[in-house]
Amino acid sequence: MMNIHILSLFPEMFTGVFNSSILKKAQEKNEATINVVNFRDYSGNKHHQVDDYPYGGGAGMVLKPEPIFNAIEALPPSKGPSRRIILLCPQGERFTQKKAEELAREEELVFICGHYEGYDERIREHLVTDEISIGDFVLTGGELAAMTVVDSVVRLLPNVLGNAESHEKDSFSTGLLEHPHYTRPVEFRGHTVPDVLMSGNHAAIEKWRKEESLKRTFMRRPDLLERIELTSDEESLLKEIKG
Repeated sequence: MMNIHILSLFPEMFTGVFNSSILKKAQEKNEATINVVNFRDYSGNKHHQVDDYPYGGGAGMVLKPEPIFNAIEALPPSKGPSRRIILLCPQGERFTQKKAEELAREEELVFICGHYEGYDERIREHLVTDEISIGDFVLTGGELAAMTVVDSVVRLLPNVLGNAESHEKDSFSTGLLEHPHYTRPVEFRGHTVPDVLMSGNHAAIEKWRKEESLKRTFMRRPDLLERIELTSDEESLLKEIKG
């Protein structure tokens, strides 16, 4: 079982997301526990202040170190060999499917969701093990980023998805974008399902899917092809696609 703790000033934001769909099922199956902590409760001052003006001046407010340190130290003792403490911030490592797979092998994850202008640097230097960004843009806080990362990680846990192969062929899991999908009816408003998918020829279907995956990646995300090592068959298919 994976234990997940999320430190946030707005725990109510997580209610709908964590009590729906796959995340709800993961908790019901005891594959994951999700604990959302309001770190304002650990401010240590009568006004429950969690931020202050930055030394040296400047715009905005900065998260104080005490509430974050206190909240993490108040968590139940770690049950695994290590505890990954993840800071969600624009300066972090770009989040990828590979990173999700790495985190899915852990037993305990802690996410820190900040607001305001930034964090006291001592949080980064002496507490955090990972810094993650979900893209080159700025959000109001780390809550939406935490939801995104948790969802992508939890769905990779054993027995969470109904089909064990569901995530293995997802876009990015193989390094390529996923091939197109079709379902009934065969004909819809003049548009039909490709004949190969109804042929019963599994080898031909697999080849078609691989070719479509390569084609879609080449057309939409050619940068991905530079990061992976293609097989000789894939190289041949890609040459045909490029013409």
